[in-house]
Amino acid sequence: MKVLLILLLLPSILFAQSDTTQKIIADRSNSVEQQKKPYVILISADGFRYDLADKYNAENLKRLRSNGIAAASMKPSFPSLTFPNHYTIATGLYPSHHGLVDNTFYDKKKDITYSIGNRKAVADSSFYGGTPLWVLAEKQHMISASFYWVGSETAVQGVRPTYYYLYNTDIDIDTRINVVKNWLTLPEEKRPHLITFYLPEVDHEEHLHGIESKEALDAVQFVDNAIGKMVRTLDSLQLPINYIFLSDHGMVEIDTVNSIPLPPAIDTTKFVVPNGDVILHLYAKDKNDVKPTYEALKQQAKDFAVYLPDETRKAWHYSSKDDLHDRIGDIVLIPAFPKIFNIKNRKKLMPGYHGFDNDMPQMQATFYAWGPAFKQHLIIPSFENVNVYPFIANILGLKITDKIDGNFKVLKNTLAK
Repeated sequence: MKVLLILLLLPSILFAQSDTTQKIIADRSNSVEQQKKPYVILISADGFRYDLADKYNAENLKRLRSNGIAAASMKPSFPSLTFPNHYTIATGLYPSHHGLVDNTFYDKKKDITYSIGNRKAVADSSFYGGTPLWVLAEKQHMISASFYWVGSETAVQGVRPTYYYLYNTDIDIDTRINVVKNWLTLPEEKRPHLITFYLPEVDHEEHLHGIESKEALDAVQFVDNAIGKMVRTLDSLQLPINYIFLSDHGMVEIDTVNSIPLPPAIDTTKFVVPNGDVILHLYAKDKNDVKPTYEALKQQAKDFAVYLPDETRKAWHYSSKDDLHDRIGDIVLIPAFPKIFNIKNRKKLMPGYHGFDNDMPQMQATFYAWGPAFKQHLIIPSFENVNVYPFIANILGLKITDKIDGNFKVLKNTLAK
């Protein structure tokens, strides 16, 4: 049963691969101008809730953030799930604008269900809107590298990072850190100035054991030790490296006993209903079935809310007007915390979940940054994660070429110059 639950809910295990070889796009070089730019290492620790560094005494992170900037928290985009938010951080766009509206959703035009376990769909670049940071960099002749990030394994706009890996859990942390060091000791014309680095451990243990568990504590300590070792290892290179450590969302413990089954008003012969737990999308095969089903669901609604896309909260940016890729359900159901949907009738639920309303305190993410680009000893208020994209672009001197939802002004005053 434990293995089944992992396969259902943990993206990094769904993505486990035997291919551990580095992929390199040949015949790329930094322009002379880009060789003079600083370096940014963007690190995501999945599920690292805003309070975990203090809760579990992450000594390295606490020391490093004190020498840079620390946000009270970072607000994830709705829904507060892994794929939508990692890609939001990478593009500066809300999920409804970049297209990954959920970890699992149905694309009506393609007649395909995208899910984190569907390798073919995940590798299909047509699912990914916007211009990810590495695409922005490469198009402006700046080399980039990725040790995992949502979207980095496919050619968005025909472009991948120059150096990247397919997601796997088989490469140990010391090897990964040494690969980053090797990237940064390449000749200047081949050296990446933007590096993304993803750590799944905290999210895994929180899902399986809950955020109050010893396993969650150990995972936080693992991440903290990895960051400490990375910084010590790269300090010897004496390069102007700027670190941004953040997470995609928080985590909370749910009611594992009283879950919500598929409401009886939903006729699965009339609707495509991808599996969901903290958000349920209903895609009508015939639009005439939307209104009567919606009205029936409103009558049956207990422990969940029912929305047409035009009724969702404005702050979610999740309405039909926002839905640029037509991927939000014709009807959207949101469970009332602490309950979740259990439409597959699983006998056992894991205690840790995320994906709830992005205003919930427990859904708030972490944001720290340190390095020569940043002011020191600065604590800032919470902000939305769409603003990370223009922030990094400014540090690297990259011109933003497309409309985004983030605004550089939000974080401008955290820069040293």
